Amino acid sequence: MREYNPREIEKKWQETWLDQNTFEPKEDFSLPKKYILSMFPYPSGNIHMGHVRNYCIGDALARYYRKNGFNVLHPIGWDAFGMPAENAAIKHKLHPKDWTYSNVENMKKELMSLGLSFSQERELATCDEDYTRFEQEIFTKMWESGLVYKKSAKLNWCPHDKTVLANEQVIDGKCWRCDTQVVQKEMDQYYIKITQYAQELLDDLDTLEGKWPSQVLNMQRNWIGKSTGLEFELKLSSAVDKIETLRVFTTRPDTIYGVTYCAISAEHPLTLKLLPTLSQKDQAQIKMIQNMSARERSVAEKCGVPLGVSVIHPLTQEKLPVWVANFVLSDYGCGAVMSVPAHDSRDFEFASLYNLPIKKVIDCTEIPYALEGNLIESGEFSNMPNTQAKEKIIEYFEKNKLGERVTNYKIRDWGISRQRYWGTPIPLVHCPSCGIVPESRLPVTLPYDVVIDGEGNPLEKHPTWKNCTCPKCGSEACRETDTMDTFMESSWYFLRYATPKLLRDLQALDEKSIKYWLNVDEYIGGVEHAILHLLYARFFTKMLKTLGYVHISEPFEHLLTQGMVLKNGAKMSKSKGNVVDPNSIITKYGADSARLFILFAAPPTKELEWNDDALEGAYRFIKRLWERSKNVVPSQELPKINPSTLSKESKLARKKVYEALKKSDEIFSKKITGYPFNTLISSCMEALNALSDQDHELVWSEGYFILLNLLEPIIPHLCYELSNSLFSLKNFTSIPLDEEALRDDSLSIVVSVNGKKRSDIQIPLNLEKEKILHLAKESVSKWLEGEIIKEVYVPNKLVNFVVK
Repeated sequence: MREYNPREIEKKWQETWLDQNTFEPKEDFSLPKKYILSMFPYPSGNIHMGHVRNYCIGDALARYYRKNGFNVLHPIGWDAFGMPAENAAIKHKLHPKDWTYSNVENMKKELMSLGLSFSQERELATCDEDYTRFEQEIFTKMWESGLVYKKSAKLNWCPHDKTVLANEQVIDGKCWRCDTQVVQKEMDQYYIKITQYAQELLDDLDTLEGKWPSQVLNMQRNWIGKSTGLEFELKLSSAVDKIETLRVFTTRPDTIYGVTYCAISAEHPLTLKLLPTLSQKDQAQIKMIQNMSARERSVAEKCGVPLGVSVIHPLTQEKLPVWVANFVLSDYGCGAVMSVPAHDSRDFEFASLYNLPIKKVIDCTEIPYALEGNLIESGEFSNMPNTQAKEKIIEYFEKNKLGERVTNYKIRDWGISRQRYWGTPIPLVHCPSCGIVPESRLPVTLPYDVVIDGEGNPLEKHPTWKNCTCPKCGSEACRETDTMDTFMESSWYFLRYATPKLLRDLQALDEKSIKYWLNVDEYIGGVEHAILHLLYARFFTKMLKTLGYVHISEPFEHLLTQGMVLKNGAKMSKSKGNVVDPNSIITKYGADSARLFILFAAPPTKELEWNDDALEGAYRFIKRLWERSKNVVPSQELPKINPSTLSKESKLARKKVYEALKKSDEIFSKKITGYPFNTLISSCMEALNALSDQDHELVWSEGYFILLNLLEPIIPHLCYELSNSLFSLKNFTSIPLDEEALRDDSLSIVVSVNGKKRSDIQIPLNLEKEKILHLAKESVSKWLEGEIIKEVYVPNKLVNFVVK
């Protein structure tokens, strides 16, 4: 028996799998399929333990389904565009393209050292020219169908990266990439009409119930933010220039009699008109608000400025002061709201700060109060339940042509323009005669000879690249120098994987392949992508259905959000000095040990605390499994065993083995949710211990055969090596569950006296009641000194003696 040498074994099998194209999906669409996908990585240079966990989870699923007869698509690719490449170019004096592809090669080598069963032929990088070509084709069709438009607006601007950010990319007022404070900047921007799909995106979340984590579904529902309410006009008591009314939106028309002031956004036309008339202090306050992102305003302390004008309440004719307030957003509703401080905590906080009136219109004891109750001080609607009054007041406004029922969404159209080099060029041409025209010659590729110094957009400064001819009239024109938000690339890559390499030069997506492979059966990634990537990917799929590319509305059938890998209670990061290098783990213990630890330490959806001792324990278990192979009688199939000839220890060992098999079936069939591989591994460990406590050769061989089968998705190198030498590789197929092996020959009965447990006894199955009572009395004899006045027997569970 040679020593366990993970480096030798793992190198051998990784080369064998690659040479034999073991993990390539078949083009036989009659086979049952599984599409297993982990979110693709950004090629930053090296893998980390988060990568190891993500891809080992996906790999365990892919290997299980593959060995159980499914045609499996399990691809890998690279989310390769983005600002970090430009930052690295400045820091390391490397071209972003060279830096990116070098990192791809390095990270691919590191990932493959884990023995991950990725398809090599389906690999892609989003910076590949063939990917760019078809992304630009899709963009062009979106432009031509009116799904893309251009407008000027105040945008989130990162002064460090010198690029626009989507609202979703601003975290606590800072750039999601470099953590720089974001400012607001007026710029032209291309937008995609994601709002056109808001209701569909919301409705289809219901189809994902029970398949996606409820946390993710709720986050998306809140981000889409549907609200139905009343929209109406408030007349200014005196017109300001040509502005005579303020249009407001409210989801609480039942509280309309409690309005004591009107709040408008810092960008509202009335604000801008009156701004020069205000004091320098008030002007500075408003400009400060204007420079806050939407997310900053949602969490900032309330502040505002009085504009010195009033509006007239449409029902009471009262004069209400108008304030600029930082909690009002210009692009939600009308940029103006009626404020009811008695029944809204936000309005109450603002009114309390500035001593504004507070008027109660729902019968309650405390304010602010926003729940159900009867209306008071509300004209003809007084004494009516407020839930009923909502509808009645909307009906009143519509009947008297004072306002109308309106549905609003918080979600905003997706701004995709980025002022940087390393991204997909927006394929539009600016022609003095024809206006904005789609480029007809695709792909529009990036020039290699650029100067990246961190100052502005390198494409804008390139001497020749932006000069072109108009595709429509042939006159001199100028290319668009903005590139696309990288979330464009990650919004359809999972569809591109389904198209075989031989067809990728011909079309973006092969219709037959898409119909076969999609939806993705299992999608694995971090919960931090709940709003950004996952929402955009859902939208893109629906949009591509509109354009005729795909037949599905939802891309991901099931979603697993894996927990973070922690060390010393904190997420691993270089700044915290708690990073564990996966390569050093693989070098010292082997890939199988790394895989076993990462899947055993915690269920996939939970946070995982790094533990060096547990990693050592994983290595010891694998080494023990290797060494115990000497007890096995080689065979090409499961041995035939007569249970009646077995000892108690051998029967227990078989029971433990088949319990592990049953556990595996339950986990992968989702009878147990969340893929708790840790419980399967624990069952396999128990089975190996039980096998070691008996000496029946056939029981050893059968048990070992099954354990290698169960562990192959988790520690594949060792299992392939041992199966190849002991059983042939036919091992990795579905194994029937032997129900007989799971049955016990005896059962445990609780024995109590006067209701208090005194002992447990093991009894043979089907033993007569009288004999059971006799054995029970013997086990508790010292507590039976008095007269037994009653004997209670619950079959197969307990015996209770009532003693006087």
